[in-house]
Amino acid sequence: MKRSRVMVFVAGATALAAATFAGPVPAGAQAPAGAEAVSIDGQSEQFIVQFKAGADRGQALRAVGARLGVTLSDQRQLAVGAHVVTVNRRAAGLLAALQARGEVEYAEPDTLMHAMSTPNDPNYPQQWDYYEPTGGMNLPGAWDLATGTGVVVAVLDTGKTSHPDLDAHWLPGYDFISSSATARDGNGRDSNPQDEGDWYAAGECGQATGSNSSWHGTHVAGTVAAIGNNGVGVAGVAYNAKVLPVRVLGKCGGTSSDIADAIVWASGGSVAGVPANANPAKVINLSLGGSGACSQTYRRAISSANSRGTTVVVAAGNSNADASGFTPANCAGVVTVAALDRAGNRAFYSNFGATVEVSAPGGEVRLETDPPGTRSTPQDGILSTLNDGATTPGSPIYSTYMGTSMAAPHVAGLVALMLSKNPGLTPSQVLTALQGHARPIPGSCGGGCGAGLVDAAATVAAV
Repeated sequence: MKRSRVMVFVAGATALAAATFAGPVPAGAQAPAGAEAVSIDGQSEQFIVQFKAGADRGQALRAVGARLGVTLSDQRQLAVGAHVVTVNRRAAGLLAALQARGEVEYAEPDTLMHAMSTPNDPNYPQQWDYYEPTGGMNLPGAWDLATGTGVVVAVLDTGKTSHPDLDAHWLPGYDFISSSATARDGNGRDSNPQDEGDWYAAGECGQATGSNSSWHGTHVAGTVAAIGNNGVGVAGVAYNAKVLPVRVLGKCGGTSSDIADAIVWASGGSVAGVPANANPAKVINLSLGGSGACSQTYRRAISSANSRGTTVVVAAGNSNADASGFTPANCAGVVTVAALDRAGNRAFYSNFGATVEVSAPGGEVRLETDPPGTRSTPQDGILSTLNDGATTPGSPIYSTYMGTSMAAPHVAGLVALMLSKNPGLTPSQVLTALQGHARPIPGSCGGGCGAGLVDAAATVAAV
């Protein structure tokens, strides 16, 4: 499968207290959003297997292994009931052999997901995505009614970094990355959701060229809930909400098994070996994804979250393709968000189609070398909190990114405003309100952008 980040971004770093953009803007091109199986040469090493009740799991795995000359190991049980199964080396036909066993209800690859963002804050004037009449989401009117107080939003992403516009809003989160190599923290799952950096060298992660760390989770969290009216930097959509940082993406991405457990835990469900979540989230933001159908594992995890009253918001993906081919954007029970540019058109990278429920600002940055662009436009991206470290964390800054990864947290923040005003809203009622009060796409949207551009003031007033 293609290996790439779902996020499309251009970073134009600004100094922490500065109101103008400074520094180079590296070229950021559209990246195909391929789901990455944990694989060697296309053969999955890791699977998610749901065994039937009463099945002898060990016997089933030994039988399949003996047939194919490999060793299968049952690593752990997920919160949705299935088991993570690993194999010591690649073997053609292994998935089919697992699926054919009478003891197995279903078996599927454990795939990699990727990182597919009027207060007195000095950089608020640069947050066109909030207030401009064409491509903005009409936030000032919503803030007269709600600011997110009392609502917890879980950001399932690369983790957190220290930032003065976020530190007071971080809640104790969790690191769900099972692989120490992916996590870069020397161990597997733990209670520290610190973003250790997702950088990689040329030739790693299936990429010919290397990449610096993205600090993607910090940027997404800032759009959701950067502190407002503190005289510093920017404001979040729900600037009085709290953020639960849940680390699921590291070097080369993150697995569906870890993400599924994180969805369950973030919404207040139980995950074996993980302490109970003391701050269950009523909103989950997933600015991540990959190609393929919605797996049984994601279906169960999302259904579990919905059953506890948690709304799950997902980025549509950045491949300029039908979102029906990308997961978890194509799963039932989620709010799938496409991205619009500053003029209200579907951004050139954004996925589209009937799978999309609503659209939100995602930005569109053009460089002097980008046809048909004739000038650099970092100001047309989404300004949010970030870090200036090339690999490991450095100093806090503000920067613009673009992508459906940036559009989704606009909607997650809006849902937090809605729940701050009316805590009793169910996920289905949230979706109905978002779609029912969206306004028509101001520009053009080939392929379909859902019900329209979310309108924060109209939606919060309606609930």
